[in-house]
Amino acid sequence: MKLRPHHLLCTQGYSGKGYDEEFVKNMTAITTVLRTQPSAEVEIVFSSDDICAKCPKRRGDGVCESQDRVERFDRKVVEYFGIEEKSYVYRDIVGEINARMTSEMMDDICGECSWYAISACRRVILGT
Repeated sequence: MKLRPHHLLCTQGYSGKGYDEEFVKNMTAITTVLRTQPSAEVEIVFSSDDICAKCPKRRGDGVCESQDRVERFDRKVVEYFGIEEKSYVYRDIVGEINARMTSEMMDDICGECSWYAISACRRVILGT
């Protein structure tokens, strides 16, 4: 499964809401695998991923209509946590991220996200 860096956060806070039915179906399938299979691996990619594949904001060639913002989310995750374009065991990498995440970091990374205020991200990742 391919994930862009900031989707390591989104997959943890996802709670069944999304842009449209096709997106929700895809995101639910992805998060179900990641949450139920302890050895599930993810390949980190610095471009469109398996979540983006069903997003209505995706434009030709895998570019998002909010490309600059999405790249900022990814860049901040990479800078804070040293994420590289390679494969990881999902539970291990999110465990490392969550152990180091602070409220300030989370606000910096996710503050511009339209889902941030209504998602479970803060509760799941920070335990607050």
